[in-house]
Amino acid sequence: MRQVIMIIWINGPFGVGKTTVSYELHKKLKDSFVYDPENAGEFIWNNSPDCISRKGDFQDILMWRDVNYQMLKYIHENYSGIIIVPMTLVNKEYYSQIIGRLINEGISIRHYILLAERSTLLSRLAARGDSNNSWPAQQMDRCLPSLEKEIMGIRIKTDNLSIEEVVELILKKSFECTSHHQGQGDGAKPLKNIL
Repeated sequence: MRQVIMIIWINGPFGVGKTTVSYELHKKLKDSFVYDPENAGEFIWNNSPDCISRKGDFQDILMWRDVNYQMLKYIHENYSGIIIVPMTLVNKEYYSQIIGRLINEGISIRHYILLAERSTLLSRLAARGDSNNSWPAQQMDRCLPSLEKEIMGIRIKTDNLSIEEVVELILKKSFECTSHHQGQGDGAKPLKNIL
């Protein structure tokens, strides 16, 4: 049976639990790797003169989008496991430049959008030490409308779900034989063989 090679992209607003869910998925999946696109942004900022570094959102830098597309393509071509990507991506053009390009290359992507009510997100942010005026909290008005309606993906409401329940739902949906808009060349095999 063919080895499962896919990208599981965990999208969602800040505070929804993307990173926690990603690392819990990683613990459950043999031969998986967590790829963090933020590292490319930090590299760009840390290796640029102060006058151009840390201005705005590094997602607005075309190089950030291209580096992440190229890195994910490279890892996919050279790694025989599952790549897990925790990253908020709300701009439709940026989605197309990274996820859309990967799908067009025939790479199998499961794109999940974790959602929660604003009050739930604020509570989760507070639990990790971010106030209602923090940068992550201030991004809600920008992120929520796009994630709820504009960006394509499988939406999961997390308000009343534990991390474990979210992970189990993602595992179940990721290895179903069919799913919408998720790239080509599934190669899916029974879940028990990869856990």
